[in-house]
Amino acid sequence: MPTHILPEAVPPVIVGPGCVRRDLPTAGGVRAWIVEMEPGAEWPHVDQHDQYGEEVLILSGDMIEGDRVFGAGSYLVFGPNSSHRPRTETGVRMFGINVTGAPAG
Repeated sequence: MPTHILPEAVPPVIVGPGCVRRDLPTAGGVRAWIVEMEPGAEWPHVDQHDQYGEEVLILSGDMIEGDRVFGAGSYLVFGPNSSHRPRTETGVRMFGINVTGAPAG
């Protein structure tokens, strides 16, 4: 039987002004999360990735990276050793994963 949760029931971690992360349970080997950013918010620091990078699905709203705007349904892959600093004008809700390198189970 799978573990069932509602992301809204996961305690939020305040990352910075207008930026909240909810760490979701996983079966191992990845870190899964949902980030919500209020309109006009910017991630409070440059997000640095290790050799596994990061993968993000925009659930709602728009995320801005540099001069590019990515809307709902966009799937972004930040490669190994990459960095970025997302921001939003409209607000955004994102689901993401980071491979941890730890074997599942």
